[in-house]
Amino acid sequence: MALSDYLVTDDLTIILALVAAGLFLLHNLYKPQALVHPILLGRQSDVARVRNPSESAVYRNYSTGMLGRFPVRPTKDQQVLLDLVKPDADAPRTLWSTKITNPQLRERIANFGAGLAKVAGLVPQESNVLLLLNDGIEFIISDLALASHLIPSFTLSSLSLLSPVLESHPPSLIITEAAFLPHLLELIYDSNESEHHTIVVVGDVAMANLPQVQNKILHWDDIERQGAALDKSVLPAPEPSDVFTVSFFETPSGGHDGVQLTHENMTAGVAATRALVPPSSALSPLDTIVSTYSLSTPYGRAIAYTALFEGTGFATVDSTKLIKPEGAPTFMGLKDLRTSASYRISSPTVLFVHSHHLNSLTNTILQEAQKASWLLYNFAWRHKLAGILEGYMTKQSLWDRLVFDGARVKVMGKGAGTVRAVAVSGGPFEAQALTPSRIALSVPVINVHSHPLAAGPVFASHAQDLQTFPPTPVSSSAASAADAYAFTYLAPVGPPTVNVEVKLTGVDDTAVEAGADPVGALHMRGPSIGRPLSVEEEAAEEDQRGWRFTGERAKVAPNGTFKVVAAGKA
Repeated sequence: MALSDYLVTDDLTIILALVAAGLFLLHNLYKPQALVHPILLGRQSDVARVRNPSESAVYRNYSTGMLGRFPVRPTKDQQVLLDLVKPDADAPRTLWSTKITNPQLRERIANFGAGLAKVAGLVPQESNVLLLLNDGIEFIISDLALASHLIPSFTLSSLSLLSPVLESHPPSLIITEAAFLPHLLELIYDSNESEHHTIVVVGDVAMANLPQVQNKILHWDDIERQGAALDKSVLPAPEPSDVFTVSFFETPSGGHDGVQLTHENMTAGVAATRALVPPSSALSPLDTIVSTYSLSTPYGRAIAYTALFEGTGFATVDSTKLIKPEGAPTFMGLKDLRTSASYRISSPTVLFVHSHHLNSLTNTILQEAQKASWLLYNFAWRHKLAGILEGYMTKQSLWDRLVFDGARVKVMGKGAGTVRAVAVSGGPFEAQALTPSRIALSVPVINVHSHPLAAGPVFASHAQDLQTFPPTPVSSSAASAADAYAFTYLAPVGPPTVNVEVKLTGVDDTAVEAGADPVGALHMRGPSIGRPLSVEEEAAEEDQRGWRFTGERAKVAPNGTFKVVAAGKA
């Protein structure tokens, strides 16, 4: 039989061949491309070439490099805290429910600072002020005014720290909410410290209902009003190395400690917080940030000052309140997140949330999507998952329009169409929860690790890193059973942020040399890391060049991403 007999084809064969070729081309042309090339995600930390015995190498963010300088401020013009409120940015934005421009905000800060110095008699670098305030514009104005006058502020992560702080670090002046004033006066009277405190009250207070005490009570509005009439003489400018606040927090053992933060610590924290969002979608005055972190914590304050610097709108939720009404319900998750709607802000675009907020948001959206159409939901889930496995994610797909958009609107309201990034931290976040969150929200979900000693994030995953890895159990020789469970199932928190370097101590040298991932006690240092009160300044200089033990254990993967767990806990 001749060869030409084997090449004889009919019209049907030709048509089927063309259809097959067309389908092949369509599959390859319309296959989603990864948002980030896998090579860029394969090495997210730069690793020192040498390490000490029983220690890991030192890790830095790959974009900074081992020889790169740490960014200590957003731009060269932000030397101290007040510089974050750029005077040349005169576009109005909303902070909580107050619409204000930067020049107006700077004027109020100057007025309140002058009023405090004149009326309360505070002395720069000698006096200190305890801020017992809920998150709000009064907190921002008070904090910046004090920092500009070289008067350190004290903040508490919890009211349970109030009594020990009053006893061990009595402040020169206290600024508090009107609702908390009676309780505060009783507490001061019981501690026999009434003669040492002047109290500034935010809000209306009925003086007749107060107990008979010796305290001098001033009104916040009166101080600002009197300050507006005073001559704003030129004050000595603070230095970046000056301490502007001491933030007190509870330790895992049940005690308390404080961290001293300088102006440079906070500007570095703002620089690291800005870096969480990719430059291609950087923060701008068009954004509105909603945070679930209190301004009384360093990380919460870094988020707020990032919003100030970028000119964005900003608000917090009810759970951040230091002083809550008696019997107020404790909202967790989605209910708490919705409390930000009580402020007159635009629809949020960037969320800084705890893990329980994100889990609640994800679960509710997926439940609503399933209710709409169980059959379409299954198809939509499979297609969205396939895209994520390819490193691609969008909220503009056909399946979003058919299934997920309606569910998001029911759960998030106007924010369903505006939220473009979510940064989650503040508790264990399991790896198996990442993919459902990405499918439900279809925006970058950045896993962040913060710490009470750091004015900003310590670790953060790449915003467009959609990789998932199967669980890899940790050997029993490298960690306790609780640590092994945590390191197996927790989601990675990414590499160190742009101005933090970390190392692990107490690692198993034999296991590391055999190729195992290093596991050990986590230490960190960098310009955003403050100095604990429990470490004396002289000891801090000798403390291995500023390394701070975090009280946590960590495991680092070959691609330079970390998993972190509290020491001895899962």
